[in-house]
Amino acid sequence: MATIHDVAKIANVSVTTVSRVLNNRGYISEATRTKVYQTMEQLNYQPNEIARSLLRKQSNVIGLIIPSVAHPFFSELANHIENYAYELGFKMLLCNSQLDPQKEKDYIEMLKRNRVDGIIMGSHTLQVDEYKHLNSPIVTIDRQISSEIPYISSDNYAGGSLAAQLLVSEGCKKIAHICGNLELHLLANQRTEAFQAVMKEKGIEHVIIQTDMNVFDQLQYEQIIHQLFQDHPDLDGIFATSDIIAAFAVKECVIAGKRIPEDVKIIGYDDISAARWLTPELTTVKQPIAEIGKMAIDLIMKQMNEEVFEFENILPVELIKRAST
Repeated sequence: MATIHDVAKIANVSVTTVSRVLNNRGYISEATRTKVYQTMEQLNYQPNEIARSLLRKQSNVIGLIIPSVAHPFFSELANHIENYAYELGFKMLLCNSQLDPQKEKDYIEMLKRNRVDGIIMGSHTLQVDEYKHLNSPIVTIDRQISSEIPYISSDNYAGGSLAAQLLVSEGCKKIAHICGNLELHLLANQRTEAFQAVMKEKGIEHVIIQTDMNVFDQLQYEQIIHQLFQDHPDLDGIFATSDIIAAFAVKECVIAGKRIPEDVKIIGYDDISAARWLTPELTTVKQPIAEIGKMAIDLIMKQMNEEVFEFENILPVELIKRAST
C-alpha cells in the first residue's frame, strides 16, 4: 500500500508539500498540485482520514443518531441533513439506535473515536450527563435534554390544537387521539396536551390511546386501532400523532366498512411523502422537515465557529387539508 512518502518521492516533492496539497494549506502552485494528484492516482494512494483530521483538528464528519431509519419521518430528515451537510463539505455518519440505550451509548463512543465535528441527536435514551461530557457540538431534535444543549422542534402545541380544532369544526362528536407513550416526556407530548385542551373547551367526547414504550414499532399500530374501533364503534374522528399511525387508521376503516371522510375523519402529523400516496390523501399537520435538517447543521456550524446561537428553536407548523377530512 502506497504511503505519503511514496507519493512525495515519485512526484519529486517533499512530504510537507504533499501534506499541504491534501489539507489545502499554504501556497501550492497549480502545476505542483496537479503533479501530486496525478501521482496519488497513479499509486492509488488513499489518505489516512483520521491522521488528517488530527492535523486539521476537524474531521468534516457529523454524526446523526436517530431511533429508526425505517421510519419515514427520520429517513426524510436524514436525507435533508445529509444533503445540506454535503453542500458545506461535510460527510454524515448515520446511527440507528432503535431506542436501545446500550446501542446509543456504543454509537456515541464510536463517534467520539472518529472525532466527528458534531452530533445531531434525534434519539435520546441515555442520561443527560452522557451528552454533557462529550465536549463536541450537539443539537437535539424534538428532545429538550438540557438547558446547555440547543434543540430544534416544530410547534407541537400549535399542531395539536390545529388538528383538534379542524375535527371539531368538521362536526366530529367523538374523537380519538392516538399518540406515543406519554411517559417518555417528549416534546411531542404537547400535541396531546393541546388536543385535550381543545376537547375540554369545546365539550367534545374523546379518548386517548397511547402506544407502548417503543413508539416507532409499527407492528402494534394495527392492533391498537383495531381494538379502538371495537371499543368505540361510534368514533367519527381520529387525530394520530404521526402519518404512519394515521395510515393504519385508514386501513382499519376500510376493513370495518367505514367511509372516509363521511363516517370517520382522520388527521395525521408530519406530512411525510406517503401522506399523498394514500387514498384518500391524508390531511396532516406539516412539520418543516427540510428546515429542521438545515437548522441542525447550521447550529453545529455555529458552535464549531464559536458564534452566537439560540438554544430554543421552535419552527411553525401548517395544517394541510386533504381528502381524509
